This record gives sequence, C-alpha cells and structure tokens, in this order.
Amino acid sequence: MQDANLSHARNDSSALQTRAAARTAPMPGFPARSVWEQFTLPPLPYDEYELEPVISSETVSLHYSQHHKAYVDNLNRLLKGSPYEHMQLEQIVEKTHDDPATSALFNNAAQAWNHWFYWQSLSPSGARPRGTLAQRIETDFGGIDRLEAELARAALAQFGSGWVWLVEEGGRLWVIKTSNADTPIVHGMRPLLAIDLWEHAYYLDYVNRRAEYVGAVIGKLLNWRFARKNLFG
Repeated sequence: MQDANLSHARNDSSALQTRAAARTAPMPGFPARSVWEQFTLPPLPYDEYELEPVISSETVSLHYSQHHKAYVDNLNRLLKGSPYEHMQLEQIVEKTHDDPATSALFNNAAQAWNHWFYWQSLSPSGARPRGTLAQRIETDFGGIDRLEAELARAALAQFGSGWVWLVEEGGRLWVIKTSNADTPIVHGMRPLLAIDLWEHAYYLDYVNRRAEYVGAVIGKLLNWRFARKNLFG
C-alpha cells in the first residue's frame, strides 16, 4: 500500500466482521456525467468566504478556481482519444493507478477526485460527530479527542505534498496519509473525510505553518455529517 499508514487499534475480529457485513452505504462518488460529456468542475458546497477565518476566501478561490480547475481541464485534455475517455471518474482513477504509462492521467483524475472530496469534507458549521458515528469513533479510537490527535499526527508526519484521511476498512475506522495524488479508493478503503496537505491549500493564510492550518481545520471545519453519510448512507 503506497504510503498509507494505519493507526493502532483494538482488534475484536467478531465485532469487525459484524460491522463490515452491516455496512450498506454506497461509496462517495464524483458527480456523474454523460459518457459523451467532458468533466466539469463541481460547484463548491458553500460560498468561498464561508470557511473564514480558518481558510480565507482568497485561498479558497485560488485553490478551487485555479488548482482544482486545472486538474479537471488537464483530465479532459488527456482523456481525448484514450481508452478511458467515456468512463466515470472513479473508474479512470482505478484503471490508471500504478501504471507508469498512465501516470499523468492518474494524477489529474485522482486530484480532481481528491479535491472534490476535500471540499465536501469541510463545513462552516463545525458540528461535532454525534450518535452512531460518535460511538464508532469511541470504539475505534477511544473518543473524538484521540481521533483528532491521530489526524494531526498523521498530517505532520507526511513529508511533502499529500493528504490525510479518515477511512473505513475491514469494519473499523483508520487514519491514513497518502502522498501526492494517491487516494484510498485505489486501496479498497472507504474514505470518510480528507484534509489537503498540499501547500496551495494553506500557504496564503499560514505560510509554512502546516500544524496551525491542520489544527484549525480539525477543530473547526471538519464535516462530520459528510463522514456519517459516507459510512452509513
């Protein structure tokens, strides 16, 4: 598994099997397109200013309208005449992963997907996890404070560009980190939340203070309703 570091956890095999069997939620998916259409940049789920003061509208605008858009535009260009031209985005990511001949296509497809997922992972409301999701967090991490500390540690341990994720695999929750465009969906994992660790996600607001950016996002912006939907449907 490419640079995907799993957090330590308790291991109750019967409980894990029961929870895995009970999982019915569909995998989160990038907005579908007609097979004859190009991919388009999905709209943000909030206005650019609504993540302030944690992430400024200037950062959101640059990140979304230039970086994210560039991945989508490059993807459309690279798809023309390729065997993947009429596939949905998740299929393209899975088919082009780990093949040097399609690395450019994978990088742009995966980054288009990762960024879409990242925007959904943030919310201005800052609501805390509740109900069954909170119970799962308590079981697998020992509580929300420990999960948040695990996310922060993974983010700071990531060398260079990449992502930190909350995922579900094998009936339990894990924190992992991935480099560059790598993504949990090519490793058989179900992503629940993501934090972008590329410098363009925070440099205008925090310069090189990744820890401050990560701490603010974890404490104030993570979209636990989105995480719950991804886990339970």
